[in-house]
Amino acid sequence: MNYRKLGHTDLDVAPLAFGGNVFGWTLDEAASFRMLDELAEKGLNFIDTADVYSRWVPGNRGGESETIIGRWFKQSGKREQVVLATKVGYELGIDQKGLSRAYILSAVEASLARLQTDYIDLYQAHIDDPVTPQEETLAAFDQLLREGKVRAIGASNHNAARLAKALAISAEQGLASYATLQPLYNLYDRVEFEQPLMPLCRQHGIAVITYFSLASGFLTGKYRRQEDLAGHARGGTVGKYLTDRGLRILAALDEVAKAHDSTPASVALAWLMARPTVAAPIVSATSSAQLEALLAAIDLRLTAADQAALDEASA
Repeated sequence: MNYRKLGHTDLDVAPLAFGGNVFGWTLDEAASFRMLDELAEKGLNFIDTADVYSRWVPGNRGGESETIIGRWFKQSGKREQVVLATKVGYELGIDQKGLSRAYILSAVEASLARLQTDYIDLYQAHIDDPVTPQEETLAAFDQLLREGKVRAIGASNHNAARLAKALAISAEQGLASYATLQPLYNLYDRVEFEQPLMPLCRQHGIAVITYFSLASGFLTGKYRRQEDLAGHARGGTVGKYLTDRGLRILAALDEVAKAHDSTPASVALAWLMARPTVAAPIVSATSSAQLEALLAAIDLRLTAADQAALDEASA
């Protein structure tokens, strides 16, 4: 597997990142351990999680994903084989949210304890905090880098104006700078990232780690009618993609997949991996078969004609 540098860091990551939101949600601890073992076996070394995962599950409080990963680290002894990304900022409870210095320094210790490690490879601001001065946030991250608790920092869910301001503050004040951005980006959801953010990331050498890389499963092709959504946990989310444009994208994916003896999901991920600035789309799986289908995208090489057809269908 060919690995990629994660922005201006020394971190080498696989061209796909595994989304740890499934640990403690759609995968229990035993199934999560099996999946983590398989990821290590297949060389998929980049795992993205967050302190808030998976608080939305009834009975959960947040931290479940990090806890499972930490227990796997202890059992497997494979911490050094993993590039571990986690996040801070989303609400975990009363007075447990945001990007203030005090909260970041507290939250990182909680994450390190759950993860049973003494460092985090990539620590990300999960959501912008308009209340806390960005200088304060970046100074806290800078402290963590100097202490060796964090190896790189990134931003998630930041718009172009706020990301540009943060980068300027880092340059002006000699503070640590965001090396990555985690935005919503896929073959359907293009405008929000491509128009304002992609040029900024190219200019500053920021590596992009995309979430909802398959549009909540829509780009796999298994949701083509309203009837297909019944009984699925993400049916309400996927429904918004069932538009004329969405069906046009699926038709283009079908054509390209047929030409390569591949699948719509692999084609959609291959398109994403070929985009400027994209280092690793985030993907999730709950079975070996699903994981194999996603990994197939790594070796899929789209032609210029393939990419043009997909660009046109999703324009």
